Amino acid sequence: MKSKNKNLALHWQVIIGLVLGGVYAWFAVANNWIHFTMDYINPFGNIFINLLKMIAVPLVLFSIISGIISLKDITQLGRMGIKTLCLYLVTTLFSVSLGLVYVNIVKPGENQSLEIRTEKRIEYEIWLSENPHVERVDDINFLSDPNFSEKIAEVRARIKGEEITGWVADKVNKRAKEKTKGPLSALEDVFSSNIFRSLTDSKMLQIIFFGILFGAVLSMIPKEKAKPVMDLVEGLNEVFVKMVMVIMKAMPFFVFALMAGQIVKAAGSDPDKFTELMKFYLWYGGVVIAGLVTMAFIFYPIIVKIFTGLGFRKFLRSVKDAQITAFSTSSSVATLPVTMGCLENNLKVSKSTTSFVLPIGATVNMDGTSLYQGIAVVALAQFHMVDLSILQQLIIVGTATLASIGAAAIPSAGLILMMVVLESVGLNPLWIAIIFPIDRILDMCRTVVNVTGDASVAAIIAYSENEINSVDD
Repeated sequence: MKSKNKNLALHWQVIIGLVLGGVYAWFAVANNWIHFTMDYINPFGNIFINLLKMIAVPLVLFSIISGIISLKDITQLGRMGIKTLCLYLVTTLFSVSLGLVYVNIVKPGENQSLEIRTEKRIEYEIWLSENPHVERVDDINFLSDPNFSEKIAEVRARIKGEEITGWVADKVNKRAKEKTKGPLSALEDVFSSNIFRSLTDSKMLQIIFFGILFGAVLSMIPKEKAKPVMDLVEGLNEVFVKMVMVIMKAMPFFVFALMAGQIVKAAGSDPDKFTELMKFYLWYGGVVIAGLVTMAFIFYPIIVKIFTGLGFRKFLRSVKDAQITAFSTSSSVATLPVTMGCLENNLKVSKSTTSFVLPIGATVNMDGTSLYQGIAVVALAQFHMVDLSILQQLIIVGTATLASIGAAAIPSAGLILMMVVLESVGLNPLWIAIIFPIDRILDMCRTVVNVTGDASVAAIIAYSENEINSVDD
């Protein structure tokens, strides 16, 4: 007799998949199974990312429209929108600042062997020599030191033989297009000339604006004419939510493929390099997780308590299911229906508030992503023997905050934003390839923060709008 209770929870299956992926990667590196792994294991990880990308965009669109048409009074839209965006901006600024405090105290990029850090420094200086327009951040110059001539030749030969992988090339091309834009391009980009192209290219701010406009106009139409369209929107929203749940059933296998493929891609066939990389990943990952835990389980409960009176335990119990789903899916958008259910059923927040605030938060509120970007940029600089000044770290705060707005709420979207932040302080944007192997597990953790932040802001907005029925413990 079968029992559903005996099935292992999805998030534990995902963790097992990650561990097995790491174990397999070690054997693959030690036994030179590189080509087999890249040809027959890694593609399944890419398939998983593509499937989530396919669903994320339409789910955001229909969630936004659904939230707008469920508002009791269309005049709520402007008032709630301003309060929502201001709160999201404040929490994002705090998160990236907290990340910089942690990374400067622990210094995760300085705990590796001198040999590998010297090699990384030489790589960085070679990149600087090939990009003279980039301003140097320090006066160190290993390339002019004869003591490193043999190591420099070795590094140059290795770099010459390397090819930029497909996913890195794709992110480089996207970033190159961003550089050609003018000072008001961010405002201009909100307004789409072709919504179908916006959907295809995952232009999230354009999609949000279109969804708000569509929903607002739909609310102005007589009910008898608008009802068929409203029913269609609700039905399509349910379909995409169900598609996410179906795909998630195979997530443990996909995560195994991602972990194995990306570690093998980074380490190649050198076991010593694999060991040093794993040491960097443990220190760097530990600092990121410490910052994320602080945000999710200390900062958010505190601000909810201050603004609504809601107790720590009740808030965390109420959003527990959303946090677990976020950890399993690595997608704020995929978690949307669960987050809405947690707030509506457990905290009695009105559907009109959750349907408006949460979809916007799933797109523009990336507290976990911003915190990880601040830590990752400084840790990578430390790993390459680059000492960033206080001013440069303040630039990171501003750039990470602005770059997080409009990021796609799908796994590893923060890596493209990472290129923006790295370039803002004169560092090599291709360093994202170093941290990609463990980005999956960290992405799962930071999505928990993103979703918890969305829920916190929604609860605060609902309380301010008298749209929450109970805040008692």
